[in-house]
Amino acid sequence: MSKMGTSMGKTESETENNRTATSKTGTAMRTTDGTESPVRLYIVIPCYNEQEVLPLTAPLFRQELQRLEDAGRITGDSRILFVNDGSRDDTWRIIQELSRQDPHFQGLCLSRNRGHQNALLCGLMEARDRCDITISIDCDGQDDIRAMEQMVEEYFGGAEIVYGVRSSRKTDTFFKRFTAQSFYKLMNSMGTETVYNHADYRLVSARVLKEFAGFKEVNIFLRGMFPLVGFKSTSVYYERNERLAGESHYPLKKMLGLAFDGITSLSVKPIRIITGLGVVISLVSFLLILYAIIAWITGRAVAGWASTLIAVALLGGIQLISLGVIGEYVGKIFLETKQRPRYIVSERTEGME
Repeated sequence: MSKMGTSMGKTESETENNRTATSKTGTAMRTTDGTESPVRLYIVIPCYNEQEVLPLTAPLFRQELQRLEDAGRITGDSRILFVNDGSRDDTWRIIQELSRQDPHFQGLCLSRNRGHQNALLCGLMEARDRCDITISIDCDGQDDIRAMEQMVEEYFGGAEIVYGVRSSRKTDTFFKRFTAQSFYKLMNSMGTETVYNHADYRLVSARVLKEFAGFKEVNIFLRGMFPLVGFKSTSVYYERNERLAGESHYPLKKMLGLAFDGITSLSVKPIRIITGLGVVISLVSFLLILYAIIAWITGRAVAGWASTLIAVALLGGIQLISLGVIGEYVGKIFLETKQRPRYIVSERTEGME
């Protein structure tokens, strides 16, 4: 009996070792018996004035976390991390209350409003040393939360970055669809590498985030920066829903500002276009000078103010636009040289100290 007990104990010990001993195969952790072990997930959610929608979507995020845990894909110490981007309403109070009620909810509060991109960056940088993978998503419930399951499966399949991509825009108005499509086409034409119809719903591994931490620029455009990191990536397609409550924080004005920031932060193509335009105008001007000289020599010169006015107005407008674009780049250089912090965390919930 003693020998049998020793043998059984040894077998159980070996089985346990097979479950706990891990080695890297691709990206997902695998046990020595070939099965995939669960990973620790942080869902990162930037919030700005979301007091109306947060009580509705927080339970949905929690349910998805539980589904992934029940499926054996993530560990029980996975978390949902809210980042309060200087909200003026009760968003931070709601996050604190959620954290007190359930330790799976955690929160960070920025000292002031720093913008969606900086708030998201803050959450990702805080999470990178605490987890194996992160999934970033907006708080409004428009992105399909169930798509996280396929994202995690793609991670276990070897992808380090998984982009959440809208499969269609049939729920958008014509104006919204037209402006969104124009946005992505403009970004790509300006040399900015982006995934079409992808916003900021993505899975990123801790390995990628550790490399991404080396990107120190102040002017950030995350959806154009992550493709620059490299590593194996793929996309997951989903249908986008209507916002559950509250109002959109990305009107047309902000979309245009985001596009301009993205272009000037990641591409110098606008300056090259200005250079090319200057060369073309110079050639045309040279031809006009030749024409004026020939006309004067042949005695066919006609005094006229209209042509002079048009030429001055055209060239003046082009010069002002060119100076504005170049000034935008100079301004970004100015901000980069200051090396100010991209965000400051003023408060943390328990567990995020």
